[in-house]
Parts: sequence; C-alpha cells; structure tokens
Amino acid sequence: ALQDEGADTVEANEALGFAIDARNYQQCAEILFDLGLCHVRVISNNPDKLKALEEAGLQVVERVPIEVEAEAAAAHYLRIKKEKLGHFLG
Repeated sequence: ALQDEGADTVEANEALGFAIDARNYQQCAEILFDLGLCHVRVISNNPDKLKALEEAGLQVVERVPIEVEAEAAAAHYLRIKKEKLGHFLG
C-alpha cells in the first residue's frame, strides 16, 4: 500500500485519483432540517466539514474543538491533517 511506502493519506488518495476527502454532508444537513434544526454547534476540527454544512444551508453557530493528546503513532497523521488539510489542531 502507498501508506506502507511512506505516503500520507493525502498523497495516497491523490496518487490513486481519489478526492482527498470524498465525504458528502448533504444528507446530514437534510436529516437535521427534517428534525427542525437549522442552527447547529459542530464538534469538529475539520474546516471543510463546517463549510459543507453551511453550503447545505445550515447555520453553524459554534465550532467546538476536539482536543486530544496525540500518541506517537497518531502524531504524524494529525500533523498532516493540520498542515495539508487545514484542520484546527493545537
């Protein structure tokens, strides 16, 4: 696998011709609208997730950060998320 050869998640997805993050939040927004919600607090460090929910018509009134102590095995993965994907990480 590309990651076994040293590629990070972003590099591996790009090399395979995949979107960096192929998730779609439209259905999430539709479910929230069906429940009568249009203003949400989002627990996430992912700016693209916030943007997608706002583009779907939800009003994000607050972002609640996820604060974790990274173990050595996850530190590289989280650094890539911060540096290449703009995640809000300390």
